[in-house]
Amino acid sequence: MKVQSASAGFGALLMGFASAGCFGPAAIAGEATPAAAAAAPAITVELNKLESVDKGCRVYTVVDKPGSVGFQTLKLDLILFHTDGVIGRRLMLDLAPLKSAKKTVKMFDLDGTACDKIGSFLVHDVMECKADTGPVEKCLDAITLKSLSNVQITK
Repeated sequence: MKVQSASAGFGALLMGFASAGCFGPAAIAGEATPAAAAAAPAITVELNKLESVDKGCRVYTVVDKPGSVGFQTLKLDLILFHTDGVIGRRLMLDLAPLKSAKKTVKMFDLDGTACDKIGSFLVHDVMECKADTGPVEKCLDAITLKSLSNVQITK
């Protein structure tokens, strides 16, 4: 998984989503249909655990991608907030590739950041989202977030 700090260039946290029901011709063309907009979220991103490592903190995520369409690209713009609420850094997280009908564990290291200093993550936006069927619009709307740790993740 690729992670970049804002200090190293543009940063973003990436995640993927899709299901067969969300990728009709109108959705692929960038026009969400009422049926697609009402469909259940196609990707769940779970912040599973944080683990202290020599250089900082390792973050484990579980990405559940149900449905018959995989993702070639899923890049998220992620903001890390410290426990005092102050923004710590901006990251780019690339969760792809994501196979269809598959759970995947993705991990990334936050060098120079202790796990106990992380208060929360904000998925600010989806920077790039491309399914096996082509570009996908409104990816952020189709992502469900949850956390099993004391650190929350929201959008």
